[in-house]
Amino acid sequence: MIGKYFSKKDKGDFYLPGQEIKIDKVSSFHGFSCEKDSLAVCKNRVMFSIFCFAAVFLIIAGRLFDLCALPAFEKESAAPRRTFAHNPIRRADILDRNGTIIATSLPTVNLHVNPKKVFNAPKLAHELVKILPELDYDTTYKKLTAKGTFVYLKRNLTPSQQYQINYLGDPSLEFEEGEKRVYPHKNLLAHVIGNTDVDNVGISGIEKAMDERLTQSDIPLTLSIDIGIQDTIREILKEGMEKFKAVGATAILMDANTAEIIAMVSLPDFDPNINKVKNERALFNMASKGVYEPGSVLKVFNTAMSLESGKVKVADRFDATKPLKLRYNTIKDYRGENRWLSVPEILVYSSNIGSAQMALKVGASEQRNFLEKIGFFENVDIELAEKGRPLLPKRWSESTIATVAYGYGISVSPLHVISAYSAVVNGGIYHSPSLIKDSPKAKNGHRVLSFNTSKAMRKLMRLVVTDGSGKRANVRGYEVGGKTGTANKLSETGRYVDKKVRTTFVSAFPISNPKYALIVMLDEPQPLKETWGFVTSGWNTVPTASKIITAIAPQLNLKANYDLDELRNARIIEASW
Repeated sequence: MIGKYFSKKDKGDFYLPGQEIKIDKVSSFHGFSCEKDSLAVCKNRVMFSIFCFAAVFLIIAGRLFDLCALPAFEKESAAPRRTFAHNPIRRADILDRNGTIIATSLPTVNLHVNPKKVFNAPKLAHELVKILPELDYDTTYKKLTAKGTFVYLKRNLTPSQQYQINYLGDPSLEFEEGEKRVYPHKNLLAHVIGNTDVDNVGISGIEKAMDERLTQSDIPLTLSIDIGIQDTIREILKEGMEKFKAVGATAILMDANTAEIIAMVSLPDFDPNINKVKNERALFNMASKGVYEPGSVLKVFNTAMSLESGKVKVADRFDATKPLKLRYNTIKDYRGENRWLSVPEILVYSSNIGSAQMALKVGASEQRNFLEKIGFFENVDIELAEKGRPLLPKRWSESTIATVAYGYGISVSPLHVISAYSAVVNGGIYHSPSLIKDSPKAKNGHRVLSFNTSKAMRKLMRLVVTDGSGKRANVRGYEVGGKTGTANKLSETGRYVDKKVRTTFVSAFPISNPKYALIVMLDEPQPLKETWGFVTSGWNTVPTASKIITAIAPQLNLKANYDLDELRNARIIEASW
């Protein structure tokens, strides 16, 4: 170092105090020096730090500009945009055909606890029971002291309950967003809509059958049901059930030309808003799931099949003077005419003997094929979880042909019957029934009868109401046609019980140009003084159906034609001349 000051290069230079180190002003601010002395290293580090801080501040400034300045420019330049709040509801509404809400979901919260964070379980349990009286102290305490980190305490809290629990300030208590399914009309549509479980998953009815559709789309599901018609039918059916002291009742109203279901009632029913229903019978949907032997209403299909086959004509007559003896069975008539009967008379007087002879003339093969075409061999294709599978004979013997002809030996649901009946009266086209408005099923029917056979059947069923067992359903102005049926129930031992019956009346109106089809069924109606001790269909389901038609026809915008009876009488007088 000392030799540096005495070198020839520096000779003649004189340094004042503080001037020993010369600073190169040009190179000190350009780049980093590669010299390895301490001053160069310090300078390099300072410059590197400056660059790093500058880069960080530039990134922060750019981000602030992006968040604050750009949205303001976009709002000024672009049209105003609508913003939507978060929708916690994950299940779509269900509407009736007129847009009335019949099932919806409301946002709610569920209370759960992390037991590992509970500090004073007895005190917390006591506080929770005060706020939520429906909770049991012992059960709540067990949950607060349980193993794990997540235990539900209460679902679907009210806002007031949530506020009070929040006020406790306990960190172990937490909330989660949820939703509660609500059915504003309670029992009215119980068996159609069904209900959901605590996790809002469909467990019955439409809610179960259409669960995927309801959870994957927020577009409301519109049903074919008319809630006004549903209410009217349910009230009248309930009144009839109570009057005749029946244990159950069912009614279905269907559009005869599209098979859309306008109303479906099964009694007893339940409130789907209540999770636990004590009456198990109320949970059973007799309309779609309850298979039974319908009795004489099957004579409608037997007659239609016989005429369609060409082996039986309307003018044909059959011997009903005595019981029909088969190999293993003897068939009798209930209050028979004991004479030869024409095809119309067999239907009007509901002759078992005549119906059996018609079926035997047609044969087993054609009988089976026809019943299969009208849907009696399979579950009904409908948007419900509850579907009754028909019970069919194992062997199709001569006795089977005869008994099926008049309503025994085969069991189907009321929905099977009304769907097939609609095909018989609407011109011969069978449509799978539907609970969805404007369902594609309405366009995908298949022919089961010729138009001429259907037309002939309408006239025959009108005769049943004007001259036969359905007289009490002859509602003035609406030209009702139909068929009665009374069938004994089986006991637990497999024997038919005389005093226990199911009575059915299936009808269409106006029968000359059918718009709607209706089935009414009563389970175990009791004899009354006004029914003279009888329990057959003509004394209970027929008058019940008459009240229903009288009430709903104006609601359906069907114009009454009170000249029908006068025209009919005039034609009879003219024919007599």
